[in-house]
Amino acid sequence: MLTSLERDGAAALDARDPLAGFRERFVIDPHIVYLDGNSLGALPHATVGRLKRLVAQWGQRGVRGWDEGWLELPLEVGDRLGSAVLGAAAGQTVIGDSTTVCFYKLASAALDARPGRTQIVTDVGNFPTDRYVLEGLARARGLEIVWLEDEPHPDVLAARLGSSTALVTFSHVSYRSAQIADMAAIDALVADVGALMLWDLSHSAGSVPISLDGDHAPLAVGCTYKYLNGGPGAPAYMYVSRELQSELRQPIWGWLGRRDPFEMATGYEVSGGMQGFLSGTPPILALAAVDEGVRLIAEAGIDAIRAKGIALTEYAVALVDAILAPHGVGVGSPREVARRGAHVALAHPRARELCARLIEAGVIPDFRRPDVIRFGLSPLSTRFVDVWDGVQALRQALQG
Repeated sequence: MLTSLERDGAAALDARDPLAGFRERFVIDPHIVYLDGNSLGALPHATVGRLKRLVAQWGQRGVRGWDEGWLELPLEVGDRLGSAVLGAAAGQTVIGDSTTVCFYKLASAALDARPGRTQIVTDVGNFPTDRYVLEGLARARGLEIVWLEDEPHPDVLAARLGSSTALVTFSHVSYRSAQIADMAAIDALVADVGALMLWDLSHSAGSVPISLDGDHAPLAVGCTYKYLNGGPGAPAYMYVSRELQSELRQPIWGWLGRRDPFEMATGYEVSGGMQGFLSGTPPILALAAVDEGVRLIAEAGIDAIRAKGIALTEYAVALVDAILAPHGVGVGSPREVARRGAHVALAHPRARELCARLIEAGVIPDFRRPDVIRFGLSPLSTRFVDVWDGVQALRQALQG
C-alpha cells in the first residue's frame, strides 16, 4: 500500500478505490470529517426516498398498509440481512426490538434451555448493555458469571468451560479495540461442553465477513445503526439456528409472536420459526431504513467492503506510527489485519480532552474510557483523505 505522509498519497488511494462511488450514495456534510460510522452510520440517500414513499403510503392507505407488505418486513428484511451480511440461510434471522431486548430474549431462552447449569461466561470488556443484561439474569436466577479478564481467546476460554456452563457470550468484534474473536473455534469449544453460544455482532456486521451457518453459531444479535446505516435507534436483529428454533422459547410473549395473532385468542401459542421470537408491533419506518442499508451492503459485497476496511485501517496505523507516535499516541487495536475490524483505537492519556478538541475542529471520532479515541472507518462512506485529515487534526490538537 502507498503510505505517503502527504495528502496527495491519500487522494491517490481514493482514486484507485473500487468502492469510491458509494460515498456519493450517502448524505455527508462536506464541512466535517466523519470518523464515527462504527457508532452511527451515515444516512443513505436511498433511505430518504424510501421513507418519503412510505410516509405517503401511510397517509394514503392508512391501516390497510398492514395488509400491503408491512407485517412481512421483519422476516423479509431479516432474510436479506442474513444472506448479504451474516452468512445465514433464509428463515433464521428476524428484525426485532432494540439490541438490549433482543439480547435479553436470546440469553434468557438459552438459559431456560440448559436447566441445572449454573454459570454464564463472558468477558469484562464485553459491550456494557450485554454485561448488564447478564448481571440482571444472573441475579434473578441465582447464577454465577465467570468473567474473563482478557478479550476472548479459545485457549483461555477452554479452561473456563465445563459441565456447569449454560451460556457463553462475546462480541465478535470488540467495541473498544476492534479485535475479532475466533468464531468457529469458540463455537466448537462451547458446543463440546453442551452449552449455548450467543454472539453480539454489532461491531462486525457490515464491516467484516461473518458465517453464522458455516461456523455453526447457535445464536446471535446485533444492531443495525452502525455499518448497516439503519439510523439512530434502528431495530436490532436476532439469529437462531434452524436446529434450535423449536427448542428455544423467548420470554416476552407478545401478540405478533403468537400463532394466528389476529385471532386474538385466549392463551399464548408460539408461532413456528423466527416469527415466534417477535413480540410487539414492528416499527415499519425503521425497518424500511434498515432495508436500504442492507441493500447497499449487498450491492457492494461484503468481501469488497472487508478489503476496503483493511486498507483504511492499515493506512491509519501507518500514519499513526509515523506522525502521532512521537506525540505519545499508541495503536490500541491488533496490528494483524486478520484480527482487526474496521475501526482503530488510538490510546493517549489525554484522550477525552483530545476527542473534544477534534470535534470542535470538525473531525468526529468518539471517546472510550479511559484513554481511547476511536476512528471508525466505515468502508462505504470513508475516504483515505478522511483518515489523513483526522490524523493531521489530532497532531495539531496534541501540539496545541
